[in-house]
Amino acid sequence: MIESHLAIEQTKKWIHDVVIGCNFCPFAAKPFNQKTIFYRVEESAVLQTGLQSLMEEVYRLDTDAETETTFLVFTNACTDFDDYLDLVSQAEYLLKLEGYNGIYQLASFHPLYRFAGSDEDDAANFTNRSVYPMLHLLRESSIDKALEYYKNPEDIPGRNIHFAREKGIVYMKMLRDACSIL
Repeated sequence: MIESHLAIEQTKKWIHDVVIGCNFCPFAAKPFNQKTIFYRVEESAVLQTGLQSLMEEVYRLDTDAETETTFLVFTNACTDFDDYLDLVSQAEYLLKLEGYNGIYQLASFHPLYRFAGSDEDDAANFTNRSVYPMLHLLRESSIDKALEYYKNPEDIPGRNIHFAREKGIVYMKMLRDACSIL
């Protein structure tokens, strides 16, 4: 069993080295450096427990203005990518059902992430391949504010795909896998 503090340190390393280091998210450095990201590890393999943890994080963000964003890291659940996609779908539905549509947004990351229609060994998949399955809760208001000062945000995914493919699958896999070694 992975210890929670280790999973958090590995996740932080992945955010620093991959997400920020490759500039996959040009908005990630500020909350990372200001330490306004909250990390929660969910050790249960039960999907409903994971959804409950997600909602607890939503409620915590509702009352904690100092925290910019939350990463919910699953150390024992959703190792299968299709199971993970079910979690994401249910999580998005739950947020909508609870009235959080337009307030929070989910970003999804998984060690086996695969964009629809892509080959498994497409380096572009590493733009969303993380060290653990995780859900990233973002405040919509923060996204809107960040986008005010960023030119052509619609170009970000294409730029990320180009970067990952240019670096190649061996490089991208090595970079991500190095985050698991602490």
